[in-house]
Amino acid sequence: MKKQLYKPISKIYQPDRCEPLELAADSGQIQMKALRRFDYPGVDLPDAVLPGVYSIGYWDAKIDQNWGLDWHRNEGIEFTFLASGNLSFSTKKETFELGSGDITITRPWQPHKLGNPNVTAGKLFWIIIDVEVKQPHQDWKWPDWIILSKEDLNYLTKVLRQNEMPVWKSNKNVQNYIMELGHCLNMLSNGEILHSKFNILINQLFLELLNIFKKGEVELDESLIVNKRTVAIFLNYLLTNFERQWTLDDMAEYCGLGITSLSKYCKQLTNMTPVNYLIKIRLEAAAKILEKNSSKNVSEVCYDCGFSSTQYFATVFKKRYKVTPSDYKLKFCQQSNVELV
Repeated sequence: MKKQLYKPISKIYQPDRCEPLELAADSGQIQMKALRRFDYPGVDLPDAVLPGVYSIGYWDAKIDQNWGLDWHRNEGIEFTFLASGNLSFSTKKETFELGSGDITITRPWQPHKLGNPNVTAGKLFWIIIDVEVKQPHQDWKWPDWIILSKEDLNYLTKVLRQNEMPVWKSNKNVQNYIMELGHCLNMLSNGEILHSKFNILINQLFLELLNIFKKGEVELDESLIVNKRTVAIFLNYLLTNFERQWTLDDMAEYCGLGITSLSKYCKQLTNMTPVNYLIKIRLEAAAKILEKNSSKNVSEVCYDCGFSSTQYFATVFKKRYKVTPSDYKLKFCQQSNVELV
């Protein structure tokens, strides 16, 4: 079957493609059955089959592995189900030890990882569905084949948007639907894609998740879906991605906001413009490198931290730290030599 072309996504937003998982399957370390779109692992989904599903599949690891899925995000909302074994699952806030029957739910803006650092023996199912968003404030649009009533789908969406609890306990019905999805995936070996069965099972699965949410005490928080939170998440992302050649347009595009809205909420959160905030964290990163790494010259530090001009770097650095980058570096080298003596 002809491989589909990569999906055109933002030049900045780069979700994970699960290369360690694919390599493990190719080398026979695990069994994997999956359907995919674009460059996720698995067998290509025809255009007319389950539109909006980016990936659905399972892996079955009989022994502990020498790989894990490090920090990553997905393009859609991801549901996973651990059928057997146990597995370390982490968000930026917390690490969970998943057991048999646990469900995880992660949104496109939520970094997460599997393994600590490697995954353990177990069988994990997953499904990633595009709801046409990348940020918390954006309105969700489900694929047309999700046939829950408007009322039920609205409630399901509300819970998934306004509550970001990442781990849930399943019930017997969920487990049965997942096992049936596994049976459908096993039919791929015969070259058969059970389109109708997949469609029905995924709808049943969502209906059962809805029942779980309704029976539990779900705390909803509208602050999770406002523009300001999207900007806060982006500013946190900048702390480890400041070296990119960001423009103000790039920042606004990443957030899915206009420049005016981005600037407004950045000012509220930091009392700075987006560009000035970026310069601030670049300067702080540069100062730390100059303090600790005497082997790097000032030009290397400049470019490593995202500055495109050594002259501009020297100007803004001196304005912030009252000395040139070279003198700042020399100061800490001298202190280090004194300590060694």
